[in-house]
Amino acid sequence: MTDAEYKEFLLGRSRTAVLATVRADGRPHVAPIWFDLDGDTLVFMTGESTVKGRNMRRDPHVSLCIEEEEPPFHFAIIEGISELTKRDPDLLYWATRIGGRYMGADRADEYGRRNAAEGELLVRVTPQKIVAYKNISH
Repeated sequence: MTDAEYKEFLLGRSRTAVLATVRADGRPHVAPIWFDLDGDTLVFMTGESTVKGRNMRRDPHVSLCIEEEEPPFHFAIIEGISELTKRDPDLLYWATRIGGRYMGADRADEYGRRNAAEGELLVRVTPQKIVAYKNISH
């Protein structure tokens, strides 16, 4: 994919990403997340007491996989470094934006307030490597 195709793939419609983090004992942990982009940076939220939140605090290295499950099949794999912030002044903005992206504009405020609660962390992932392909079945 070109850079423009990659961004259109990520933002053209809401897709769930699968986030991979590393547990303290080295085992992988994967979890689905809702995300958005801030330039090239992926943005999402997680609770500070979640497995993924604890894992990223200890080891910021992450991988994400976003895919199109219908032919002709596309995917993007992003490896990067996560940065977590507690009580981030932009948490409500991103929670509302992401809530609207996945649940619709009419529910954006509801999801924003719900997901910008105490104990939520704003996560920014700076990509270090991106592998993205389109039209796999052609």
